[in-house]
Amino acid sequence: MTKGVVGLVFALLVGGAPAPGHAQLFLASRPHPEFMIGPLFVRAGVTPALGPVTVDVLWSLAIPAAKSAAELEQDLYLLWPGAVTVDPSAGPPDPALARYVEARGFTAVAEGRLPLLARGLYQMGSDLPPEPVGGGAPFVTFLRAGGPLGLTSPATYIRIPWTPKMANRAWLMDLRLTVSGLIKPRKASWIEDAFWGHRHVISISFHDVRTRVMFPMYFEHRDRVVRLADDPSQLLINFGDADHLKIHEVVPPSSSRRMSESLEATEVVSLFLDRSGGITPQVLQVQFGYFRGLQAWTPILIPMLFFILGNAAGPLVTRLVRRVGRTMAARIQVGRRGATTGGRESGVVLSRDTLRQITPGETTYEEVIRLCGPDAEERQELGSVHRRALVFRGRRVVPHRHRSFGWLATVSHWDVEHHEVEIEFEHDRVRDVQARVRRSRLARPDTG
Repeated sequence: MTKGVVGLVFALLVGGAPAPGHAQLFLASRPHPEFMIGPLFVRAGVTPALGPVTVDVLWSLAIPAAKSAAELEQDLYLLWPGAVTVDPSAGPPDPALARYVEARGFTAVAEGRLPLLARGLYQMGSDLPPEPVGGGAPFVTFLRAGGPLGLTSPATYIRIPWTPKMANRAWLMDLRLTVSGLIKPRKASWIEDAFWGHRHVISISFHDVRTRVMFPMYFEHRDRVVRLADDPSQLLINFGDADHLKIHEVVPPSSSRRMSESLEATEVVSLFLDRSGGITPQVLQVQFGYFRGLQAWTPILIPMLFFILGNAAGPLVTRLVRRVGRTMAARIQVGRRGATTGGRESGVVLSRDTLRQITPGETTYEEVIRLCGPDAEERQELGSVHRRALVFRGRRVVPHRHRSFGWLATVSHWDVEHHEVEIEFEHDRVRDVQARVRRSRLARPDTG
C-alpha cells in the first residue's frame, strides 16, 4: 500500500465512524502465523450522552511476498477483555465457542454474533455503504466464577471467519462492537464538580493481557499471536460536540490532539502503536468532561458570587462579631476571686490617699498638678484673677461576680461610679476641695 493510500485511509478513519475500544489480541487458527496485521485502527466514538460506546476494529492482513492468500487461509480470533452487547438480530451463536472456553474451566455468560463489514479503500470517501460479510463474527463472553480470588471480570472470544478481502490490500475489514462501561466516572471532590462539572475517563489499549481471565487464554495460544506489520496503526478516540468538551488530561503525553478535518465539532485524540514492543500493553487514556449552559461560566461566576457576598455580608458579620464580643466581655470575667483590679477606669479617678495629701491653705497649684496629673478641667472666675479651680472627672466600672470557676467567673451586672473632684485655688494655694461620687448599675459596661 502506498504512502498516499495510507494517508487517505487514516484521514477517512479519523473523520469517519465512531471511535476506539479496549485492549485486544489477534490470534490465528494455526501456530506461528506468517502473515501480520496492518494497518490496524481501533476507534471509539464519545458523545455527550456518555452511553454505550461503538467500537470499530479495522484491519487488513499483510501477506508475505513469497506466499499466497490461499496458502495462509484460516479463521482469525480476537480476544477482547470485557463484555460486548448481544444483538439477537445478528444471527445465532456458535456453540463450539462456548464449549471451547468451558473446556478450559471458564463459564460462558453470553453468546451471539457481531457485525463484520468490508470497506473498500477507494469507496470510503463516497456514499457507498460497507459490504457486510454474511454470518458476521460469532462470539462468546466468558469469565471464571470460582477459584481462590473469586469472580473475574469478563472477556470475549470472537471468531472472525476467513474472507479473501482480508488479504486484499484494497480492503479494510471492520469488526463492530458495542461496549458498555468503557466510559467511567472519575472520583472528584464537590469543589471540582462545582467548578468543572463531572469528569469521566475512557481508556483503550492494545495487547493488554494482564487480567486474570485474559492471561490463561493468551498463555495457551501465545504461539498463535498475530504481530503488527510496518503499516501505521493507531488507537483513536473521536469526541463529538467539541464546543462543549473539556479535556483535562491525556496519557501518554505523546498522544496527538487535533480537530477532525471531516467531522464538524469533533476533536480527535490518537496514539500510534509501536510494533517494536511485542505484546507490551499500549494504553491511551483520556480524562474529559462535557459542560452545558452556565456551567461554562462557573469558574468566573463562583468567585464573583463569593466576592459580592463577601462585600455584602462583611459589615453584617463585623457587627455580629462585635456584638458577640461585647456580650462575652460583659458576662464573663477572667481574674482571681476577690481581686479589685477587675474594674475598668476612664478619665481621672483620684483615690482617697491622694486627696488626703491635699491640705487647704498649704498645698500649692504645682503640687496638686504633680499629685493628680495635668488631665483636668480648669475654670477661671471672671470677677477675680486670683481665683481659679481644677476639676478632675473619672469613671470606674466594677463587675459584680455571680458564679466563679477558678479564674473564670460570670458577671450578673456592673456597678458604675462617676467621680468628680473640684479643687479651688486662691493666690495659687488650695482654698477648698469637694469630691462627689455618683453610683449606678448597668447590664453592660459599654452603656450609660
